[in-house]
Formats: sequence, structure tokens, C-alpha cells
Amino acid sequence: MVTIAVTAEAADEPRVAVSPETVKKLAALGATVRVQTGAGLRSRYSDEALKAAGAEIVASASDAVAGADILLKVRRPSADEIKGLKPGGMAIAMIDPYGDRAGLEQLAQSKASIFSMEFMPRITRAQSMDVLSSQANLAGYKAVVDAASMFDQAMPMMMTAAGTVPAAKVFIMGVGVAGLQAIATARRMGAIVTATDVRPATKEQVASLGAKFIAVEDDEFKQAQTAAGYAKPMSPEYQKKQAELVASHIKTQDIVITTALIPGRPAPRLITAAMVDAMKPGAVIVDLAAERGGNCELTQPGKVVDVKGVRISGPINLAGTVPVNASGLYAKNLLTFLDTMFDKKEKVLKINWDDEIIKGTLVAKDGALVHPSLVEKPA
Repeated sequence: MVTIAVTAEAADEPRVAVSPETVKKLAALGATVRVQTGAGLRSRYSDEALKAAGAEIVASASDAVAGADILLKVRRPSADEIKGLKPGGMAIAMIDPYGDRAGLEQLAQSKASIFSMEFMPRITRAQSMDVLSSQANLAGYKAVVDAASMFDQAMPMMMTAAGTVPAAKVFIMGVGVAGLQAIATARRMGAIVTATDVRPATKEQVASLGAKFIAVEDDEFKQAQTAAGYAKPMSPEYQKKQAELVASHIKTQDIVITTALIPGRPAPRLITAAMVDAMKPGAVIVDLAAERGGNCELTQPGKVVDVKGVRISGPINLAGTVPVNASGLYAKNLLTFLDTMFDKKEKVLKINWDDEIIKGTLVAKDGALVHPSLVEKPA
């Protein structure tokens, strides 16, 4: 029998790694799911609901992990949690693989197999396991809702006997999963929406959602996407031209939402202090890249700052502010990933270490870091 442990997250993380639905399905795979008491409360999953789905509720994190085969977490587990697993056990979480290298190396030395869900390959078969997409989708939605609340004006155009209320102008910078959902949400709320991205493939996506695309469309722009679908870093010359275009556009905008991130790098700087200075009092910026240094020069992670009447929000873990949905989707991502590791007939773990999904997400094994992006390359 395979034992799966789920422990409570830190105080600043309201999400949890299982839901009653996934507990039931993990049990059907042949697993015993052991959950620390209270782990699901902030996602409105009571101990009773998890127990009714088949989970075993235990008093502490150490009780949950004791001798377990697999530990499921939202954030990177602690060294003590990993130590409690059976020898050669597995930990699966959003590891933050490029953060706190020393801590990651310490976890690797435990000899557990550690998987980072952020490294999930961008392939068709893995779409249902893609945690970055499931969580970014919610973050893009919530960014618009929060911005609308901060804006202190109506979003849609309203024609009344007393006069016309103009529609808010919303500018989305970065058209990945979060950006696309932000466009769709702002459009549903009646705003006039424009968007920008350095990847040419996004132009059609923006138009399909009823927004207008804004970018310097030169030869470099046409080559600005990696094979994996991420944005490439752009040349200083292109960045200058794009910044000039953005600066002239941003002056007229009511709400700006920035979502630009490049894996393993600090967030690209899209909005300068001078651009903020040119914006209208009452305008709002929501910077979804705050955790990586921010797309706006004046963003302060975890705070809302007021700069001459322009409010700049740097939310941390925005998906976590809708934890019921975020946990439900994340738990489903983990379930689909775990499903690839089980022998359905024998109801035991049978991992194909050559599977590109396993190889792509495996960070540490047998006491060492093994992911190509984390291994020191010989000089």
C-alpha cells in the first residue's frame, strides 16, 4: 500500500495539496492518504470532509509523514518533513527551484526524489498537470477584480439620464495565461482593453478576446519566442522602442496589470518611475511579478503604495486569495501527475524514470540535484 502524506502549509499559504475529490481518486489508485489535522481549513476543506472522502486525519506533520512514500505540498517542504519519509521517498510541490539554493541542496542530500511542479514540460500530455497555468489563470482574474475595487470608478460605460459614465481603460502587459484571463475578465466587466507582449503569437489571441494589441512589430519581435513558448529576453534597442510606445500609451490608461515573468530570471522592468509619474491620479497598477522583483520600478512586494495619486499593488500569492478554487485546481494537477506513476492493476508505484514528464520535473534524486537547469556545468 502506498502512503501519501499531506501537511499543513505555513501561515502565509492558505492553499492545500489535496481536496476531497482527489483524496477519493488517490484511494482508488491504491493509496492511503494521511492528512495533518486542519491542513485544508483555509481552503474550506474540513477534516470531516476529507475523512469522508477516505483520508486518515492525524494530529501533526510528523505523524503525517512518518514512513510515507510520498509527500504532497503546495510550497517547498521543510527538511524535517522530508526526513520523516521512508528512505527513497518522494516529495512533490512547487519547490521554487531557483530560490534559496542552499536550502534546496540540503533537501537533495536527504536522498528523497524531489519533484518541482513548476518544471512541468509545456507539452499537450502535461497540460492537465500544469500548475503554473492553473494558478496564473486565477491570478489574472483576481488581479482585475482587485484593480476594479481599488479604482473607485465604474468599469463599464453607463448611459444615464444624468449623463454618461465612460468605460475604464485597462492595459494588460504580458499575455500569458494570467494576461489572457485578465483580458477576458476586464472585457466581461465592460472595460476598453489593450494588451502587449513580445511574443508574436499572442497578437491573434489578444484580438480573439476583443482587445487591441500594442507592440513594436519589427524583425526582432517576429523572433521573440522560445520553442517552449516563453518570451525571450529582448535587445536593449528593442526594449527602448517598446518602452517609448508603452510610455505614450500608459498615460491614458486607468488600470495597468503587469504579468511578465521569465523562468529563472528577475522580472523584466516594464514600467519606470517616469511612466508612473505621467499617469493620471486615480490610476491603478497591479504588478503580478512582485515576488520576482516587479515589472514596475516602484512596486513594493506585498504592499499597496500611493505615488502622486497612482496606486501600485504588489500582491504576493494572488492565486492564494481564492484558495478554494486554487487548491481544487492544484490538487487536480497533482492527482493527474501521480496517476502516471501508478500501476493500475497492481495498485503500486511503478515510475518510468525515462518519461519526459518525470525527467522534466525531477529536481533531486539519490542525494544530488539532477535537473539540467540546476546542475553546475563544467567550465
